[in-house]
Amino acid sequence: MAKVPSLLAIPRSVSRKVVLLGAIITFAITLYKFSSPDSFRVSDWSSIFSQQHTPCTPEQWSSGRWVYSPTSDLQALTRPEQALTFAGFQGCAADREYRWHLGTDNEEQWNRFPKVSSYKWLPSSRCNVQPLNGAAMIKDMVENGGWFLLGDSITENQFFSLSCLLYPHVRATPNYTENPYFDRAWQQNLYLAPSSPIISELTLPEGFSIADTPLVSFRRVDLLLNHDDLDALYHSTVIPGEPNHSPDQDPRSPPTKAESVFSKEQFWSLSPSEYMPMFLAAPPESNYGTLVVSTGGHWTTGTLNAFRNEDAGEDAGYGVQQILAFFKVAMRTWAGQVQDAMTEYRRNGGKRPKQVVVRAYLPGHENCHDYLEPTTTIPEFKWKFYNWPWIQDFNSEFQELLSSREFPDIYYLPIDRPGRLRPDAHATGDCLHIMSGAGVLEGWSHYIWHFVTREVPVTPRVGDLHGE
Repeated sequence: MAKVPSLLAIPRSVSRKVVLLGAIITFAITLYKFSSPDSFRVSDWSSIFSQQHTPCTPEQWSSGRWVYSPTSDLQALTRPEQALTFAGFQGCAADREYRWHLGTDNEEQWNRFPKVSSYKWLPSSRCNVQPLNGAAMIKDMVENGGWFLLGDSITENQFFSLSCLLYPHVRATPNYTENPYFDRAWQQNLYLAPSSPIISELTLPEGFSIADTPLVSFRRVDLLLNHDDLDALYHSTVIPGEPNHSPDQDPRSPPTKAESVFSKEQFWSLSPSEYMPMFLAAPPESNYGTLVVSTGGHWTTGTLNAFRNEDAGEDAGYGVQQILAFFKVAMRTWAGQVQDAMTEYRRNGGKRPKQVVVRAYLPGHENCHDYLEPTTTIPEFKWKFYNWPWIQDFNSEFQELLSSREFPDIYYLPIDRPGRLRPDAHATGDCLHIMSGAGVLEGWSHYIWHFVTREVPVTPRVGDLHGE
């Protein structure tokens, strides 16, 4: 019988070629699986990437660029549903303002397609981030905890985008097609779809209900604290330079407060005492692992009218610096209450991983519909719309606050730069909201997914880095 030579007997140059060929074949198969949603299996992904640390800080993620990367050969949008094809979506589970979210509600702006949906964010070369894949995200959300999104209508934009990224594996509630008059303050949820082909590959936590346990929820919370919280803070805090609401008062004495810090402008908000129990609850009620929050757009002299100072003038935002000072006080109060709730959860025996991430707020762009492609530098503000020129100051204050070890379970993610380079990606009717499928919202979800699954267990606090 002929002897089969051992691998050790094969000349080294030949063995190297065999190994190299095997590596190339393995890479090609892996690439095919990850780029083909029909052939993708969750188990394939998990065996390769399961909880390994693949570093990419928020700053590294943000220091990239937009690259042209179309997903379709179609040359023009002729039907609203084609926006899904351009974006690489199979569909979207949420149905509130469906066409508005996808940017197809105004036919006069259909000329933006397919270009507006043909760019992808390429982070710094120092980043090692797993490809964005809805099925893999769902596995993490089921087995390690879902996402609870709190914020204003920009965060609702992200929720809708997630309903597209995770489709067809999720269903959404409530049904706004059947009842378009549901209040926008009501909670919106994404649940695991019973028809999803990946259910058999998921390990459901104890008590998890496919019918009743949400994977992702959104709640409209504009200011992170409620009306009573902020009124109480206003009346107990002296803000330098705040307006005096008693014209006859001695100017050397502390200013007289207004009856309320708020105008009659409508807003929606809740207190941590209301939403933290929801976040920390166990299945089947909830199975959240990450609280995602963002705030900034409603901290204006229109909403917080007690700080409005006409004498300050437009260039000073009619008193926006006083609102910024009040914001610092309010966010410290918020962070303290949230961290206390997290600490109490663990003290009472809570063992499931929980973390809070704060996404930097994204301001709008002036004359956004004049842009038809990404920019390479952040457009400067010429006017003083709302509080847009000062949003970076709100972001900086929030980031500085959360950089200490005082709030170990709350992480700040300065990932706003990609969106600031996309004035072309706004909704059709204004220059603040972001359309789904342009890559901005999807980039937020991509990085947050990376951060909570790969970075949180090993991310040192800024105070730790400086030996504080």
